[in-house]
Amino acid sequence: MLIRRESGGDVPVIRAVTGAAFARPDAPGLETVEARLVDELRASPAWLPALSLVAVTPQDEVIGHVLCTRAHVDETPVLALGPLSVRPDRQRTGVGSALMHAMLGAADALGEPMVVLLGDPGYYQRFGFRLASDLRITPPVPGWQPYFEVRTLACYQPAVRGAFRYAEPFDRT
Repeated sequence: MLIRRESGGDVPVIRAVTGAAFARPDAPGLETVEARLVDELRASPAWLPALSLVAVTPQDEVIGHVLCTRAHVDETPVLALGPLSVRPDRQRTGVGSALMHAMLGAADALGEPMVVLLGDPGYYQRFGFRLASDLRITPPVPGWQPYFEVRTLACYQPAVRGAFRYAEPFDRT
C-alpha cells in the first residue's frame, strides 16, 4: 500500500469509497452525507489540496481516503480531520492507521498547530488524540464534548484555546 496526494482522477473513486464506507444498511444506494461533504469541502475555501490523501494498492487502486480542511479555534487557523474512509473490504487491515499516520506527518511538516476531529476516543487515542476539553477547546455542539478530540503538533502553542469552528460545509451536514 502507498499513501499519496489525491489527484483529479481520484475524485469519483473517493466519492465511491466514502459512500461505501459510510453506507447505511437500511438505505442502500442512498448518497451519504460524508460523500457529499467531501465534494462540498473540495469546492470551498477551506480545501487544502496537500491534505487530501489516498491509500492505493500497488496497482494504484484507491482503497482509502482522508482529508484535513481549514478550521479555526477562535481566530487561530487549525485543521479539521475527516472524513476518514476505507473501502469496506479493506477495513481492519491497517489502511485507516496508515492514512492517519501519513496525515499527521503531513500536517506537522506543513507547520500546522493541531488537528481536531469528532470521533471514537477508543480508536483515535492510539494516534495521540485527547479530549479537546483538556486543552480548553470547545466543540460547536456541546453534546459532542466526549468525542471531540485534538492532536497537537510541533507548532502548537498552549495559548490556542476557545471555540472551535469547522468550515462552512460542515454546517450543512
